Amino acid sequence: MTGPVVVGIDGSPAGTTAAWWAAREAASRRRPLLLLHSWSTQPLDVPLAHEALGKQQNGGRLLQRTETELLHHYPGLVLTTELTSTPATEALLDLGGLAELLVLGSRGHGSTASFLLGSTSLYVLGRARCPAVVVRAGDPAVEDGSGRPVAADRGEVVVGVKETGRAADPLLEFAFAAADRRRARVRVVRALQSFGTVAPVHAMAAGHADSHHEAEEHARLAAVLAPWREKFPHVRVVEQVAAGPAAAVLLYAAERSELTVLGRRRNPSHLTWRLGPVAHAALHHMPCPVAVVPHD
Repeated sequence: MTGPVVVGIDGSPAGTTAAWWAAREAASRRRPLLLLHSWSTQPLDVPLAHEALGKQQNGGRLLQRTETELLHHYPGLVLTTELTSTPATEALLDLGGLAELLVLGSRGHGSTASFLLGSTSLYVLGRARCPAVVVRAGDPAVEDGSGRPVAADRGEVVVGVKETGRAADPLLEFAFAAADRRRARVRVVRALQSFGTVAPVHAMAAGHADSHHEAEEHARLAAVLAPWREKFPHVRVVEQVAAGPAAAVLLYAAERSELTVLGRRRNPSHLTWRLGPVAHAALHHMPCPVAVVPHD
């Protein structure tokens, strides 16, 4: 994809953090940034205007203020804004057909995205034609213009590999390219039990597969990673094979991650859009931005 990075903003802290993350991402990719605000879609913590005109005006001011702040920090960034009355779900999915990346804000642990409330946000993540990233409000590793110190102990891009065939390629390409831009390390994680419900994260610290099965899985993983190591020779790689539910394995592995990458199957019909349990767990509990990458 060669389209813009698109971020939905709504005036909430979550939207602000997402906009700053998206701006840095667009600058590092050398892609334009599109700020989108739907004045017909409001988060719960932003006062509703009584008149449609007032909502439009407030949305316009929000876009202008955010544009000014981001361009001050990223003066070379190509930035455009879009103010729409189209519901946020439709607007984001429409733009996702042309975008290189969609970015949404999240209120933080235990909550779904604030720009799109509840199941609406999950619908966008499950239906977007391009990769989509959720950034939680106040993420300590994200510059948000507030002047607070940014965490410097995040140095990995974590990618969960459920399948070791061609389906893993879009995830690995996304993760390796992200790590290359960040000069970070890639941690490729594979759980030996099926991707399922969350177990206590700390219980995974000592999780090990039996040696024979673990050796087989390491060999499979090494074969899948070989072309990506060759394509990105400067990216350091850690292979992690662990026993346990995949959600718990990933949560433990991502304690110091600055980005976690997960995959989802492209949906065969408009009736199929739900994310799997691992993606749900990551979106609710992961301490870093989470990218959901569609694959065949």
